[in-house]
Amino acid sequence: MKIDPQQVEDAARELYIRAVKLLPPDIKQGFAGLVKRETDATAQGVLGTMLVNIQVAEDTDNLLCQDTGIPIYNVRIGRNVELDGFAMKQAIRKGCERATREHPLRSSVVHPVTRKNEHSSCGRHVPVIHIDFCSDEELLEIEMIPKGSGSENNSFLKMAIPADGVDAIKTFVIDCVLEAGGKTCPPTIVGVGVGGTADLCVHLSKVAATRALGSRCSDREGAKLEEALTEAGNMLGVGPQGLGGDSTAFAVHVETAATHITMNPVAVNMQCHSARRARATFRPAGLEYGY
Repeated sequence: MKIDPQQVEDAARELYIRAVKLLPPDIKQGFAGLVKRETDATAQGVLGTMLVNIQVAEDTDNLLCQDTGIPIYNVRIGRNVELDGFAMKQAIRKGCERATREHPLRSSVVHPVTRKNEHSSCGRHVPVIHIDFCSDEELLEIEMIPKGSGSENNSFLKMAIPADGVDAIKTFVIDCVLEAGGKTCPPTIVGVGVGGTADLCVHLSKVAATRALGSRCSDREGAKLEEALTEAGNMLGVGPQGLGGDSTAFAVHVETAATHITMNPVAVNMQCHSARRARATFRPAGLEYGY
């Protein structure tokens, strides 16, 4: 299967626009579950307002949140896909720029020192592009995630002491959720990375934070941590928008990696209640958009 860079560019543009306007079905179902379980009257009202915002955005073809975030593109390439890798990355960047300027979207991307904004949602090493490979014979998949600063500012890393065991992991995650409070626009998806190196651990925490609700960690021990931490997190009383209640998190997601015998990194990355993402899948039969 041969992929034309122009197809990638057009898809990258469309994905950004879709992601900032349409909330994935699993997140809507997550809201429904929280509303059903919430016991605090104020929290029920806040959740109701969030649901109205989601509906109004869809009805008026508008943005779910004014923060268009740092654009992240995750690319998976199948075995028999023919493409120019460099051209693909350039096409994603151009599609990102076009979405920002043609739609238009607010550009949230600036130079880290001068704070200059090019009004393109692009800059040095941005959009962030992750490339991986899969066993599918003819498949190119591009996922777009606009990661807002409210959630991204609540990112944490701890090089835990292995002798402190699982309790150190749990304590650190709960402390991070309390530290974030309402700043990350809860209810959140709390992403936790455990193991690897410092940089891999942080990356895994973001992979966890941006996974679909209802998915489980493929590692048995990670899945056990998810269950325990989700229950503990929703006992903290932070609640939606930090105003109190049972609905602090849709879920806690965990991703694990093997690590060194003398260290145990733990990272936390959070996703706000507007957990946006969009996906384009190229197959021989054509292009399909989804979540």
